[in-house]
Amino acid sequence: MPYETDYPLLLSQLEALTATERDTIANLANASAALYLNLPQLNWAGFYLVRGGELVLGPFQGKPACIRIAFGKGVCGTAAASGATQVVPDVHAFPGHIACDGASRSEIVIPLFCEGELKAVLDLDSPLPDRFSPADRAGLEQCAALLEKACDWKI
Repeated sequence: MPYETDYPLLLSQLEALTATERDTIANLANASAALYLNLPQLNWAGFYLVRGGELVLGPFQGKPACIRIAFGKGVCGTAAASGATQVVPDVHAFPGHIACDGASRSEIVIPLFCEGELKAVLDLDSPLPDRFSPADRAGLEQCAALLEKACDWKI
């Protein structure tokens, strides 16, 4: 069953939250909260930041999570290594899936770039299989694009 999210409203909320702020951590913290509250049937919404050639846990909403993820490992590492959005309808069928929360069944991960360089990934998990639709992918990629421009990535 597809879930309806008002992405124009969510984008306007993210624009308002980041309009007068450039701090990356502050903006990603507010963005993770806005995503978690606006998308139904999530059990985790957050960011992993590129640090020293790996992904390191950043601002999020949900249960405690894996702290470090190598490029190429799990869904987040695959998105980071490929530079492409990953939509996984069944994480248990994904080779090398990293189970930070055993309740997660589906996942979407979107890379964020600044001047062509990977800076972070946006990671959303759901306890439902096949939770993320093509409309979610399009809307979330727009959210990621907004955050790419809103943040000062020089941290």
